[in-house]
Amino acid sequence: MTDPVETTGGTDLPPKKKRVLVALLPLIIFAALAGIFTWQLLSGKNMQEIPSALIGRDAPLTDLPQLEGLLQANGTQTPGLKGSDLKGQVTLVNIWASWCVPCRDEHPQIMKLGQDDRIRVVGLNYKDAPENALEFLSSLGNPYDVVGTDRSGRAGIEWGVYGVPETFIVNREGKIVYKFVGPLSDESMAKQFMPEVEKALSDKS
Repeated sequence: MTDPVETTGGTDLPPKKKRVLVALLPLIIFAALAGIFTWQLLSGKNMQEIPSALIGRDAPLTDLPQLEGLLQANGTQTPGLKGSDLKGQVTLVNIWASWCVPCRDEHPQIMKLGQDDRIRVVGLNYKDAPENALEFLSSLGNPYDVVGTDRSGRAGIEWGVYGVPETFIVNREGKIVYKFVGPLSDESMAKQFMPEVEKALSDKS
């Protein structure tokens, strides 16, 4: 007579099913995130108000190479990005790419910001081909005091980028105080973005 099989309340899966579950896990996570994103869109939530974990924290010390051949008005090479330079002056960090259609739409707004001597405008060129980025700025104008090229996208991860375009406001202390997601327009500039710029400029601490 065989001994009775001891049963427990456990729910251990066979090894094969465990392997299948592990293989499907990234897909499950992606589907969950996509569902959240879709819900936000359908709920009418303003995607420009997505919070950033970096608000109130020091801007990432990101050093990025220059965009070769991009010249300033005086004929000198536009420098690359040094994270240590994001202090001492209110700075706008604009994440952009030549393949990004909304970036083209918002470029006139960035050009206006580039004419404001009170602020420094930094461009972070995201996952772009240098020749395409150069052509983009050569045809539409270069509003940036500094342009760093992030071909791998690693810097974008450090900045918590959801997509392009995005624009950060960094205060004189080098802390991120505001993040705008999506293309800037006349309306968003007047109602949302410039009030935050003025707030950063008025903060003398």
